[in-house]
Amino acid sequence: MTKLTDTQAIILSAASQRDGHIALPLPDSLRGGAATKVVGAMLAKGFLEEVDANMRKGEHVWRETGDGHGITLIATDTGLAAIGIETDSAQVKPTEDTAPKTRTPREGTKQATLVAMLRAPNGATIAEIMAALDWQAHTARGAMSGALKKKLGLTITSEKVDGRGRVYAIRD
Repeated sequence: MTKLTDTQAIILSAASQRDGHIALPLPDSLRGGAATKVVGAMLAKGFLEEVDANMRKGEHVWRETGDGHGITLIATDTGLAAIGIETDSAQVKPTEDTAPKTRTPREGTKQATLVAMLRAPNGATIAEIMAALDWQAHTARGAMSGALKKKLGLTITSEKVDGRGRVYAIRD
């Protein structure tokens, strides 16, 4: 399930109970720049969508377009799914757009060099990494545990090899 802040969950929950899943009015405690920041994040994640407001029906207006039209906010199917509500219009399925994106290191960086060293058939020792990248030992270990394991999701193994010491490698 998607991680939401308490404020995002409150907004989506209230919208789920309103006709047309209108997200306005926002909670009274959410004003000004804080409201703009929360709504901006929710728009970026696809939880909310901006639509033309029907001002004749008295819909709340999020912002005005400058030509006399108003824009309101509605909770999307993705937003409703984030709070555990499935809609009839769409079952949320991972697509190319919603599937988690795997990160890859940029070419020509020290991180890319480190990945190449660890993917080599014989792996690499801390001393070899330090020499190739001009890093301290703690930097090499930190890059493996932080950037490679946590951010890139790579599996890094280590084993003691006679004559070489501890050898690190990426095993897919």
